[in-house]
Amino acid sequence: MSEHNLNLGRTQFGDVANDGRLMTMEDAHGLLKEWVSNEKLQLHMKQVAALMKAWAFEKESSDEATSHAWELAGLLHDADWEKYPDTHCKMIIEELERRKIDPVVIHCIASHGPKYFGVEPESMMDKMIYVFDELSGFIHAASLIRPTGYEGMDVKSVLKKLKTLSFAAQVNREDITDAIGRIDQSLEEIIQFILDHQKNVQ
Repeated sequence: MSEHNLNLGRTQFGDVANDGRLMTMEDAHGLLKEWVSNEKLQLHMKQVAALMKAWAFEKESSDEATSHAWELAGLLHDADWEKYPDTHCKMIIEELERRKIDPVVIHCIASHGPKYFGVEPESMMDKMIYVFDELSGFIHAASLIRPTGYEGMDVKSVLKKLKTLSFAAQVNREDITDAIGRIDQSLEEIIQFILDHQKNVQ
């Protein structure tokens, strides 16, 4: 995440009148393709979306609509990063507000980097996008330097890489520690969940 000031200057997003209003995944993928040409960034967003959806179903016992909201937030959280790096998060938030999307989804996207955007994760959905964002990218980076990719990669090897600060140096370890500290799960459990659920995302 860039270190320049991305503070959104507000903590309220969307309109409660739009509660439950979600984009179809087809429309969301259309927006993704329109705004993001970088395939690596597209993959990152798809991986976070898959993790969010799986967590909602498996850990929160969410229904289809709620799981869809989690997936949507994951898919679009970095949608403006490539085109609008200096106003990252602001542009996608404004786009989703224009489309009258559920404010829960918009707040979740706004809270995926509290140190940068000035929005604290409140709901479990908010907290999990913050947890998954950096770790998902880090684990994928670790898979790319392995001859067998995700196959055979385990929690121990990921933890070892995390302690090697020269590896994926752009990944902020402090953000990972802060995010994990906000939930009732260990770092090891989260790493295992990511390994199990994002390896087949394309």
